[in-house]
Amino acid sequence: MSTGSGAASAPAPTTPSTPVPRKSSMFSSLRIRNYRLFFLGQVVSNTGTWMQRIAQDWLVLSLTGSSAAVGITTALQFLPMLLFGLYGGVLVDRLPKRPALLVTQSSMAVTGLALAALTLTGHVQVWHVYVAAFAVGLATVVDNPARQSFVSEMVGPGQLQNAVSLNSANFQSARLIGPAVAGVMITGVGTGWAFLANGLSFVAPIAGLLLMRARELHVVERAPRGKGQLREGLHYVAGRPDLIWPIVLVGFIGTFGFNFPVWLSAYADDVFHAGAGAYSLFNTMMAIGSLIGALLAARRGTARLRVLIAAAVAFGTLEIVSSLAPSYWLFALLMTPIGVFGMTVNVTANTAVQMATDPAMRGRVMSLFMMVFMGGTPLGAPLVGWVTDAYGARIGFALGGIVSVAAATAVGLILTRLGGLRLTLAWDHGHPRVNLVPRNHREELAPVA
Repeated sequence: MSTGSGAASAPAPTTPSTPVPRKSSMFSSLRIRNYRLFFLGQVVSNTGTWMQRIAQDWLVLSLTGSSAAVGITTALQFLPMLLFGLYGGVLVDRLPKRPALLVTQSSMAVTGLALAALTLTGHVQVWHVYVAAFAVGLATVVDNPARQSFVSEMVGPGQLQNAVSLNSANFQSARLIGPAVAGVMITGVGTGWAFLANGLSFVAPIAGLLLMRARELHVVERAPRGKGQLREGLHYVAGRPDLIWPIVLVGFIGTFGFNFPVWLSAYADDVFHAGAGAYSLFNTMMAIGSLIGALLAARRGTARLRVLIAAAVAFGTLEIVSSLAPSYWLFALLMTPIGVFGMTVNVTANTAVQMATDPAMRGRVMSLFMMVFMGGTPLGAPLVGWVTDAYGARIGFALGGIVSVAAATAVGLILTRLGGLRLTLAWDHGHPRVNLVPRNHREELAPVA
């Protein structure tokens, strides 16, 4: 089995090429000037993105009165990732990341400003929103893997876990702030101003990219232009158990375990009969948990696959427990630990896959990762929605948890067997400690370390 490499040396599959402490400062990667500029730009841009998401859905609903039209808008935004995501990864591996991001961020800014102009002048029609959503989706095909792989160029392998975790914390913070600001802006001055704010928000990341010092970036060899690079990327992942199985796990959890818009709206309306306020509260509690999970992940110094498996089992188990919650407030409180473990799964899988991937392949591998994770939810939502409608919200939610636990258990057993591990039980200061060790103690195993 081949192994991935860092910028200058070949580390073990899940071990950074430079040693890092077991725990690090929660914000250690922000000491790096280039990443600090990137992070601050994303704070502003992510808030604008969440504002546009809310404004976009509200505008479509206002123009059509149809929830199905809102669903079409969402589908159009995800469709390019499903159709072209892998090709985007091939392109990212060939291109310098910073110029590529300048193009994608600028194109998304233009989209937001165009929607603002159409809305503020009173000429907007629903097909304009459809085209804008699809255009943003096309930009995301390149922007997502480029941003993911550019992080390692800014911070190096030693700070990658911390930087990926802070990116997730950044996104979750914007998820708390953006919708609230959008709600106030839409009510106070109108939807068009929210689009304008999003368009202008891209000034921050574009300025950050332009102000970076190129000499301080970690040089990564780009893939040469050639035929068969998409197939090469797929073969690369297929031949690496430490890559393929975390991606498979994320695919199952993304498809069946992350359908919260379906479940939480059903619980708010059908189970607790509490209305839109309850739906908002459930999402807020989960966003708080996701933020906590991202910050805790930033504090850890390494991304270990056993943490991924344990977090996935805990995530699915909590979904099953929450499905049985008898009271409104207990259900709301359980959303926070679900958010914590869901974010732990996302960040740990993301970092472990990046660290195990050869830099020349990282764009293709991360595009596959994002396509599986982001594309799974729209594919699984109709099935999960049908189960929820036919058998009730509690059965639908529990099913998502059962699939998540089953997938995590199966992947954990596969990695254990592939790595020649065995389960041990020992006592540590009077407490039981479960661990996985090589069957031959003289062997060193990386895949589930």
